[in-house]
Amino acid sequence: MSVTEDGRTTLKAFDQFITKLSSRCNLSCDYCYVYELRDSGWRERPRIMPAPVRRQLALRIAEHARRHRLERVRVLLHGGEPLLAGPRVIADFTTMVRRAASGAGTAVDFALQTNGVLLSEALLDLLLDLNVQVGVSLDGYAEAHDRHRRGPGAGRGSHARVTAALALLSRARYRPLFGGLLCTIDPANDPVRTFDALATHHPPAADFLLPHATWDHPPAGWGNSEAPYGAWLCAVHDRWRATGQPMRIRLFESIDLLSRGTGGSSSEVLGTMPTAAVAIETDGAVSWTESLNAVADGAAHTGGTVFSHSFDALLALDGAPEDGVGSLCRLCRECPLVRVCGGGLRAHRFGRGCGFANPSVYCRDISTLIRHIALRADQ
Repeated sequence: MSVTEDGRTTLKAFDQFITKLSSRCNLSCDYCYVYELRDSGWRERPRIMPAPVRRQLALRIAEHARRHRLERVRVLLHGGEPLLAGPRVIADFTTMVRRAASGAGTAVDFALQTNGVLLSEALLDLLLDLNVQVGVSLDGYAEAHDRHRRGPGAGRGSHARVTAALALLSRARYRPLFGGLLCTIDPANDPVRTFDALATHHPPAADFLLPHATWDHPPAGWGNSEAPYGAWLCAVHDRWRATGQPMRIRLFESIDLLSRGTGGSSSEVLGTMPTAAVAIETDGAVSWTESLNAVADGAAHTGGTVFSHSFDALLALDGAPEDGVGSLCRLCRECPLVRVCGGGLRAHRFGRGCGFANPSVYCRDISTLIRHIALRADQ
């Protein structure tokens, strides 16, 4: 990171590479930022990342790691649903990246984010051999999960299949692969029941995501004077504490550390630093943080590909990740909570005819949660 005179923080290097092995999905979640928001570029891309793109991406990652002398990088296999790429593509790509990066003296940590529907013993055996961690999306108890995470064409819910996959992942043999659970917040779902349903699977960590939204397209249940998402998260936080914090929750831990001035954020909900991540589509096109898909068609695009640009060249382009207090609107800069929330996720600030020069559309929710956690910490 580097800080400019006006307080803007810019990236010097990427250390996370979100790789879209598949541009399609086998579920049709109604809040999905890939298929249900403003961007439609996925329709024109190959369903599976072709071999030439995978080879070039491996070379670009190694090139970037060598130039910046990165000790390790993280590659997240993503989609769509990455398991749709098939075991051969997953094995070939992970092996290729590790081989290329080892020449730069860089270790590679692989993780795969899946909806869980296709997980099987055979695939878990492969991921165990490849040392690829597995994160699973689960929105809580059956009714909560199936409210949004259904098959194509408003098909049947996926909760039963996902929990069956989690039972496999929880076996002693596969347990080392379990990276955690990802839950998208819906205030219509009971927060305590949702937390308890996640905790039943004994994940090492859980992330709670705000549905991507902007001032022009606010989230469900949102109101100028209300904080439904904040209230929901406060209830989850209290349940987490009451049950002895059985798994890590990055959002809560980050708020606590930032409030105390003893650490930084590892949660994307907080906008304190630009994320050192970049996304690579199945055709080799490179995108900034994918939450920008909530803003407008093409808003996340860099204009570059792994064939036309190195990752260093992409960082020099207009629109490269930038954050810090200097990039925020006046209202945020003058707010006493800014050192904790950082203005919230950049995409969530968009709208009102002011571009990104707004507080987050979730400002009240994040502020409510920050104050709640600070109050509980003093008790």
